[in-house]
Amino acid sequence: MNIEAAPNDVDTPSSAWRSRADSWEFLGYAFRQLAKGRTRPGGQAANTALKAQARQALSLLHAVELYWAAPGQAAVGQLRAALGSGDFQAGLELLHGLAPKAPGRGGAQSRNNQPPPGAAEGQDDDGDAHRLNVTQRADERPRFEVLVVDDMTADEAGELKAELIAQRRPGDAFTYELVVVPSYQDALVAMLLNPAIQACILRPGFVATSSQPLGRDLRTYLTTHTTPAPAGARPLQQILALAEQLTVLRPEVDVYLTAGVSIESLAGSLTRRFRRIFRKQDHLDLHLSLLSGVAERYRTPFFTALQEYSRKPASVFHALPVSRGGSVVGSPWIRDMADFYGLNLLLAETSATSGGLDSLLDPHGSIKEAQVLAARAFGSQQTFFVTNGTSTANKIVHQSILAPGDVVLVDRNCHKSHHYAFALAGAQVSYLDAYPLDRYAFYGAVPLASIKARLLEYRRAGRLDEVKMITLTNCTFDGIVYDVERVMEECLAIKPDLVFLWDEAWFAFARSHPVFRRRTAMAAARKLEASFGDPAYGTRHAEQAARLWDPVTGQPVDDQAWLETRLIPDPVKARLRVYATQSTHKTLTSLRQGSMIHVFDQDFAERNRESFREAYMTHTSTSPNYQILASLDVGRRQVELEGFGLVQRQADLATSVAQSVARHPLLKKYFRVLTSRDLIEAPYRKTGPAMPHRDGLAALADAWQHDEFVVDPSRLTLDISGTGIDGDTFRHRYLADGHGIQVNKTSRNTVLFMTNIGTSRSSVAYLIEVLVKLAESFEEERSTTAPATRRRALAAVASHGRSAIGAVTAASDDGGTPPLPDFSRFADRFRRDGLCPDGDLRAAYFEGYKAGSTEYLFAEELAARIEAGKEVVSAGFVTPYPPGFPILVPGQVITHKTLEFMAALDTKEVHGFDPERGYRVFVEAGLQPERRTADLERTESQFVDKASAS
Repeated sequence: MNIEAAPNDVDTPSSAWRSRADSWEFLGYAFRQLAKGRTRPGGQAANTALKAQARQALSLLHAVELYWAAPGQAAVGQLRAALGSGDFQAGLELLHGLAPKAPGRGGAQSRNNQPPPGAAEGQDDDGDAHRLNVTQRADERPRFEVLVVDDMTADEAGELKAELIAQRRPGDAFTYELVVVPSYQDALVAMLLNPAIQACILRPGFVATSSQPLGRDLRTYLTTHTTPAPAGARPLQQILALAEQLTVLRPEVDVYLTAGVSIESLAGSLTRRFRRIFRKQDHLDLHLSLLSGVAERYRTPFFTALQEYSRKPASVFHALPVSRGGSVVGSPWIRDMADFYGLNLLLAETSATSGGLDSLLDPHGSIKEAQVLAARAFGSQQTFFVTNGTSTANKIVHQSILAPGDVVLVDRNCHKSHHYAFALAGAQVSYLDAYPLDRYAFYGAVPLASIKARLLEYRRAGRLDEVKMITLTNCTFDGIVYDVERVMEECLAIKPDLVFLWDEAWFAFARSHPVFRRRTAMAAARKLEASFGDPAYGTRHAEQAARLWDPVTGQPVDDQAWLETRLIPDPVKARLRVYATQSTHKTLTSLRQGSMIHVFDQDFAERNRESFREAYMTHTSTSPNYQILASLDVGRRQVELEGFGLVQRQADLATSVAQSVARHPLLKKYFRVLTSRDLIEAPYRKTGPAMPHRDGLAALADAWQHDEFVVDPSRLTLDISGTGIDGDTFRHRYLADGHGIQVNKTSRNTVLFMTNIGTSRSSVAYLIEVLVKLAESFEEERSTTAPATRRRALAAVASHGRSAIGAVTAASDDGGTPPLPDFSRFADRFRRDGLCPDGDLRAAYFEGYKAGSTEYLFAEELAARIEAGKEVVSAGFVTPYPPGFPILVPGQVITHKTLEFMAALDTKEVHGFDPERGYRVFVEAGLQPERRTADLERTESQFVDKASAS
């Protein structure tokens, strides 16, 4: 940490945790050195510099410690006095006493903090331990902080703390401390900075504005993205406004009201906003309520039931020999399984649904309770657990909504599970094309204008009533995030009963952050529900409808007017039917394949309850994995108790990597982290910053409020073009094999890195270290390689991999990967009409099952047939993995562009493509059996020739 550059005001919320932890860490080092009378070479000058840096760190901490219970501003004052008087030993002893409460040292909320980059793990330059946590924490109970908002004197605050401390009992499950702030603004800042706050007590005495030196970012955010304290309002109105804002920022936090008089008259009208209302003197009830509120979020019904079951003696006369370790622990051949996994796993393996356990297919006990708690945590009306991944979750939702013949609009680049679901459901699939990022060989997202145009196309054709559903991926694998609220709002203006499925496989974490949350499906649905209930919204719709509908004919005006207008749906007709599928295991704590389905469907009971149950029964195993279910329960607990802080750090750590790459002179020579300007085309961005998160919370909130698309800041797409190495080789040879760094997705010239809630500062530092080492090796290689040789190597990289899937080649304008192919079209025999582009995916899929209906062709012969003007139709899915979306689907006409793109792929795993036989296509209409036999023989001969040549 560069202490000399540390600000004296309250830092940007996303990075304040890191600055604060580094400052406390540095003070431990500085006081130790000063107490020993030792300095770096340079004598007195170095000693003076060290004290100056310590004063700078204390200035930063004085600005932010108001918002934490401990160590707090009083401790900062004592350390300032010790530094000023030269009593460094007293300061060091104080720091030792503060060790259990220092950030990154004690308390459940900060266990993931790591030492600052560059700090030794356990030693200073003397070899002595200098870390603050020199003693074991005396109290291992989870600790949280309670925010009290009231303008009190120091003595009054001390009395309140003493009163609540006096209520503590040894049997309390948790322990807490109070953070007292005087103003409306300070309360909002505390909620943004301090993730340890789990409850808030509002008292009538607070003032409106903060006297703290708030930084520009915080001031801007408070001004533009929160509702200010109502000027001149009565205390109760100010309290209600603050309660509303606190809930918007951190909906998981319990808010209490303590009042001096007439609480009986307040209770009936304020219950919705406050968990409970107390008289100021009711300290015991308040204390117990604080604990019970956290205990309710801490509760894990199914995980607890499974633990209790595993502790009971039982004899198994049913399935699962592995249950209770029966077939394992006594075996001389497989007991290493118990050694590796532990006995608890085996004790918890059971097929029982009684004894406190429950049935996933018909939950009435602990699983049902766990799902209700998950619905609360994620803001849904209902939540369902899924134990075999979001692939299955998607199939459940589609099968529950779609019937044969229903039209579904879908991003062609969505995960392959959606496409298979359409084949099973029998839907007419109308593919939407995302904007391409040809230079980087992947797609962005589907523009709202394209979605509206497609819906209007069906309206012109008289088929809008057939359109049942739209499915979009939010966020995409590469981190492109939709404006979910706007998409649903404008679509419902055209089709009021449209059903939405948002595939949020990579976005489950977003619920925990106030900026990210607004673009989740569940939050957007709730926001629209509130908007539809506002009479002013109905007035705005009526005014717009007068312009968009012809008063004489009653017909809509021309489509261009609808495309150019931000549409407002009729709040009386519009129905919110919104589903979100999330891979909990991808971005939150869960065992692999742990997923959830979140439902916000105003018509669920009447129109989808039974079909959803049947679809759930169809796709859910009768032997679900209890460990996965328990992990979903625990993961939900973590979301509600520490999700905010973990997600803040996740995004901040990713930004720190991006900044390191941009600033390091050697890294920026070979690598570049793609920004919003690279990943989102200009028409879809209203705001200017290339990396909003880097510029602060206010810039981030601006972009996420106004831009059509934004980029998840925890995704880092690294452009590696400067290395001359393709993405797949870089992933395997240089990262995984060379340094043990795991990534999943690559393109021809990019590698995708993702931080998550488990990413530590140490792992980020290691990634940067590895990138520097690689850049150094490239630099050394470049210095010893002749320019001509270098150009030939780069040319070889540009043409790498084209012979495996096909010999058709074409370069883009910059000489790299050919342009990404849009969805061509369904063959006419699979289309309903020539007016709309939907096709019967199911008919094409199952036609390929018929004997003699398909053949295999290599790319060369496919290209020749296309060149000859023949229509060649795919008989199956062809899906490169990653990213997992099909380049070809059954019934799709194959084009040159498709073959060119496939030829340039560097992905080794391509589902649906047989390298020994080629592409599976439908036999040409009228093709004679003799000709088909000759074609098969020729294909076999070509394969033998290829094998011989290789």
